[in-house]
Amino acid sequence: MPDLRNASFKPTPTWYEDADTYWKAVPSSIGGMLGGLDQVHTPDIRDSRAFLTKLQSNPALNLSTKYACDCGAGIGRVTKNLLLPLFDRVDLVEQNPDFLNEARSTYLNQEIQRVPDMFATGLQLFTPPPGRYDVIWCQWVLSHLTDADMLAFLGRCRQGLTAGGIVCVKENVAMEGYVVDSDDSSVTRSPVIFERIFNNAGFKVVDKQTQTDFPHGLFEVCMWAIVPI
Repeated sequence: MPDLRNASFKPTPTWYEDADTYWKAVPSSIGGMLGGLDQVHTPDIRDSRAFLTKLQSNPALNLSTKYACDCGAGIGRVTKNLLLPLFDRVDLVEQNPDFLNEARSTYLNQEIQRVPDMFATGLQLFTPPPGRYDVIWCQWVLSHLTDADMLAFLGRCRQGLTAGGIVCVKENVAMEGYVVDSDDSSVTRSPVIFERIFNNAGFKVVDKQTQTDFPHGLFEVCMWAIVPI
């Protein structure tokens, strides 16, 4: 169960190993990806699509639709329903090989032809190929990174973006401080903490939106679009 809000976050020595163990026990299904909350899928994709299409139509961004990266992709729920309809090609990054096997063999079906690469690794170890992505989409995955590793990962993302590329972050947020969940080795951060890390990594926020129509009692979910400063 989540701990009480804390002013600081100190990961355990087995933080990443514990998360890996947790996710290896999760079914390779939509329900598994959403923690049994299948009902959030439709509003999640709807609001994410509205957010991305708004960014794509913003002339100040001049955002290309050629290549996206789905970080923490699971079986490809976001890839299939959000990114492939909006981008020519999408890479997946997911540390659980069982999830990637499900994406490759079943879930993505013939759309797998537009998925050039699947990287079986955690984001704390992932380095995006230089200059490849117009959008790097990070949803419900940065919560598994320590502050230091999120900062380092975002720094590597800067090199993985095309000219004019952006990073999109969609995460649960706490009212203040950190809320640590020892069950799955995740940490829910306040928006202030997220935005401080973005800035320290050399990004600025160009758009921000709050998820709507999720069940009562869940954490608020925020979306950010950030670009290199």
